[in-house]
Amino acid sequence: MSFPLLTATAVLPAIGAVATAAVPAARRTAAKWLALLFSLATLAFAVAILVRFDPDGDRYQLTESHSWIKEFGVRYDLGVDGIAVALIALTAVLIPFIILAGWHDADPLETGSKRWRPTQGFFALILAVEAMVILSFEATDVFLFYIFFEAMLIPMYFLIGGFGDRAHEHGEEVASTQRSYAAVKFLLYNLVGGLIMLAAVIGLYVVAGSFSLPEIAEARANGSLDMVTSTERWLFLGFFFAFAVKAPLWPLHTWLPNAMGEATAPVAVLITAVVDKVGTFAMLRFCLGLFPEASKWATPAVLVLALISIIYGALLAVGQRDIKRLVAYASISHFGFIIMGIFAMTSQGQSGATLYMVNHGISTAALMLVAGFLISRRGSRLIADYGGVQKVAPVLAGTFLIGGLATLSLPGLAPFVSEFLVLVGTYASYPVVGIIATFGIVLAALYTLVLYQRTMTGPVKPEVSAMPDLRVRELAVVAPLVVLLIFLGVYPKPVTDIVNPAVEQTMSDVQKKDPQPEVEAAK
Repeated sequence: MSFPLLTATAVLPAIGAVATAAVPAARRTAAKWLALLFSLATLAFAVAILVRFDPDGDRYQLTESHSWIKEFGVRYDLGVDGIAVALIALTAVLIPFIILAGWHDADPLETGSKRWRPTQGFFALILAVEAMVILSFEATDVFLFYIFFEAMLIPMYFLIGGFGDRAHEHGEEVASTQRSYAAVKFLLYNLVGGLIMLAAVIGLYVVAGSFSLPEIAEARANGSLDMVTSTERWLFLGFFFAFAVKAPLWPLHTWLPNAMGEATAPVAVLITAVVDKVGTFAMLRFCLGLFPEASKWATPAVLVLALISIIYGALLAVGQRDIKRLVAYASISHFGFIIMGIFAMTSQGQSGATLYMVNHGISTAALMLVAGFLISRRGSRLIADYGGVQKVAPVLAGTFLIGGLATLSLPGLAPFVSEFLVLVGTYASYPVVGIIATFGIVLAALYTLVLYQRTMTGPVKPEVSAMPDLRVRELAVVAPLVVLLIFLGVYPKPVTDIVNPAVEQTMSDVQKKDPQPEVEAAK
């Protein structure tokens, strides 16, 4: 019997969560180092998955299958394709940086104060989220996926509501109220989506007689399972609604700015760079894989919603006064690009969307974490409270600029490649949508450069005149992310080689082929 690598990769952070939570309250530093150690060990296991995965091999590899709830046909089935491998790697890479960046986020609220925030709980919850996200990427049983898709809401609720941002212009009492509001809104939106999905999951079992994704796909391919058109469409809508909330897609996006604004910067990165990727991943694996005809039927409407997300999110980002809410609205715009690429139904679009998930995770982590370091120094999230920072903290300003330029998809940085592929793939099938979407790039340049200009340039404000530059721990967080942005910007092949075969299989599921060019290339 081979070593259960997929299970081990997910169980390791879960064990780390329990071990970290069990550390005595007086040994806060030990809890931090223990959480970091478990996150690095998980990263090592994720690297092992990368090494053992063969992009040209079977669709689902490193598979594990065990009977779980036999009476209801629920199995513990795991397996990864190239898209899942890339996202597991992204998750495992980001969690150590999130832990390092949040090193002091759960320290006592005030010097000498008896009001403690449980440090062990903070880092244990982060590791718990990591375990559930990884299992969501690995699950090939629909019901097993659903359990962890919903279970991750519980630790995220406590991370948002219990460990919110300390920088608030209206004082701790108002901040606490707003954190609670953001956490409840996050939970309710995602619970409603999950309940609708649960009904669709039950309906799928009634129709297909199985929760196994490979079994259902095989039954559809050989003709033994032929869903009624209306049934398939209703089931698709049940799944898609839950994933659109998680993604988030307009008009189901409104929980994200509140959650990212009120959470600490590392938790905001956990939300948008890790947890939200489960939604877009699931659109590829479950919506297109289980309901190919319904996915094609819904494509025009989904593209319109994605296009609205791109423009709407970017426009609201332009008008933001709060740094973190600006990044949140920018992420809504970026998720619009990802969903547009998925439903363009072209290989370029879907490859670009998958690459975009990875690149957006890295670029948003870089920008938001540096923004968090900036906010922790000044104690304010308001853009107007900054000015001239580049003169007193040039390294902080420089890394903030790189993160911002990656957000606007500057050529040479990782997001450019993915955004270009999404636009090319969309234009090939839906040229009008592709043309309108390019305005999102123009708006991205506007909100990014205006943010940098207002915070980093101009006269040095008295409140930032003594601001320290990045410390060693902070540089250890930001520098590797900057290196990844540059490396994947000039050489994305390691990622595309992994995800392209999985994209081709998804295209085969929906029986779509790339449009042929109207004019043949000269020979």
